[in-house]
Amino acid sequence: MLPTRILATASALPAGVVTTAELAERIGIDPERAVRATGVRERRWVEPGEDPLRYGARALTDALTAAGLRIDQLDLLIHASGGTPQPIPDGSAHLAELTGFRGGQAFSVHSTCVSALVGMHQAALQIATGQVRSAAVVSCEASSRGLDLTDPESSLLFGDGAAAVILGPAEREGQGIVRYLAQMWPEGAAATEIRAGGYRSFRPAPGDDLRDYAFRMDGKHALKLAHTRVPPFLEQLRTGLSTSLEGIDRVIPHQTSAAGMTLLRRYGWPEEKIETTLEHLGNVVAASIPLTLHQALEQGRVTGGDQVLLVGTGAGLTTTGMVLSW
Repeated sequence: MLPTRILATASALPAGVVTTAELAERIGIDPERAVRATGVRERRWVEPGEDPLRYGARALTDALTAAGLRIDQLDLLIHASGGTPQPIPDGSAHLAELTGFRGGQAFSVHSTCVSALVGMHQAALQIATGQVRSAAVVSCEASSRGLDLTDPESSLLFGDGAAAVILGPAEREGQGIVRYLAQMWPEGAAATEIRAGGYRSFRPAPGDDLRDYAFRMDGKHALKLAHTRVPPFLEQLRTGLSTSLEGIDRVIPHQTSAAGMTLLRRYGWPEEKIETTLEHLGNVVAASIPLTLHQALEQGRVTGGDQVLLVGTGAGLTTTGMVLSW
């Protein structure tokens, strides 16, 4: 048990709405078929000249305001995203620059789609041990900048946006992270990847396939692996989770795809307990879980005393889950 609580959340989304119908038309596939296959009707994409990290800065500023804190009262800033502005320095430095965060502890965590959960756990560890009293986890994504629009499987799924979560010490006995579990299954490493851009292939060379600098995925392989690995993972996270939601009031899942969301219902999870943003935001990578949590809080579907499950899979394949006593 890590005695911590979420003080506030906030979201920041680009103004530009891009529908699946218009993307499908550009790619040359049937729009309704594309919507059924992905579960996404529309998403937000940043404009070509925009700095995506400004959405992360706005989400952080709004979350701090909602928590009644100033930026100089924040002890820890964690940039928890699948993407980053540039390889060095890590994204937390740029986020600090944009928001005026100075002198405190800041770093990035990168676990693709479940980065926010990893960041929240890291923040909770420091809060529980008294190292910090306030922490922010910010996820900011601009997947549209790295998509291959000739590949329908990946380009129709993803959206852009940012979300922030502010954490502090628990107020009462039993409040906090009840259970956290993360596992890695490297046989899924090639199922979702951007092959170039790191030290294996830092810059384009003659003969390189420039598609290696864009995101690619083998959705069937990733889904098959998740189907095998997720049920026993859920049982380790909390006994009975692979067949029911007994004792859980609300599920905040990563918004993978229509097929991924269908998989959740196969565990016997009632649809009315599962929070979704996929249809209107798409898969916003690491920002999906905090964006979906923010929606649930704004609309009153998570309240004090609730048991909340935050869960998702990411590239690698990683499986990560957290049970929060609100």
